[in-house]
Amino acid sequence: MPDSGRLTLVLGGARSGKSTYAENLVARHPGPWRYIATAQAFDEEMHMRIGAHRARRSEQWRTAEAPVDLEQALDAVPAGQALLLDCLTLWLSNVMLAGRPVETECDRLAAKLGAPRGPWVVVSNEVGFGIVPDNALARRFRDAAGRLNQQIAAAADEVVLMVAGLPMKVK
Repeated sequence: MPDSGRLTLVLGGARSGKSTYAENLVARHPGPWRYIATAQAFDEEMHMRIGAHRARRSEQWRTAEAPVDLEQALDAVPAGQALLLDCLTLWLSNVMLAGRPVETECDRLAAKLGAPRGPWVVVSNEVGFGIVPDNALARRFRDAAGRLNQQIAAAADEVVLMVAGLPMKVK
């Protein structure tokens, strides 16, 4: 369980149980809890996914939408409040689509997450386990996601890899 001022990174593939595990970690702390969501609903299917995530959270969760401006959302979290940031790879996609400088944005986020002001849990997809993408944009995303995950893992006090709903402690 993350303690006050600790950062936990929860990694895994699609439908590996990352979000549920991360929500349970945060819920071990006194509420209310802060949830920073990075997803954007560009289509009906994504709108339904976001709705399902919202529906399973209790009224103890205070949600902030931050598809790109994570630093501002993190600064708004009161000191000591438990936080769940879900997820870094959607944020990275949004940063790339917005045409922002990826390395600069990732460095700034890693610095901010490296100094948590409470028990912070961050979710990210591990996209490097799959095949090499067949186009330059997808390869650029995969490489940037891998570098970002490495930065956050280096700053984290704990890293958990989710596999088939089971947590595996990495760090």
